[in-house]
Amino acid sequence: MKPTIIIEYCPKCNWMMRAAYMAQELLTTFTDDVNGVTLKPSEVSGRYTISVGEETLFDRKRDGHFPEIKELKQAVRDKVNPGKSLGHSDRHTL
Repeated sequence: MKPTIIIEYCPKCNWMMRAAYMAQELLTTFTDDVNGVTLKPSEVSGRYTISVGEETLFDRKRDGHFPEIKELKQAVRDKVNPGKSLGHSDRHTL
């Protein structure tokens, strides 16, 4: 069974557009690897988390920042399809 990615965001902080953008990027990259991406408005102020199944990959408060798309795609890939090439997102910058 393919996993579902959940992006929980604070609607009071106006983070829905950020969550939607990240969902779009993940769905484009992992079309065949995931069941879908769910956007979940949080009841907790300031929350922004990204989970795959029961594992939280990113937590804005824990990690101290929002994930960059490249960083997010690598973390999701490592969880859902470790052998998948991410093309330019796998290249290291100098």
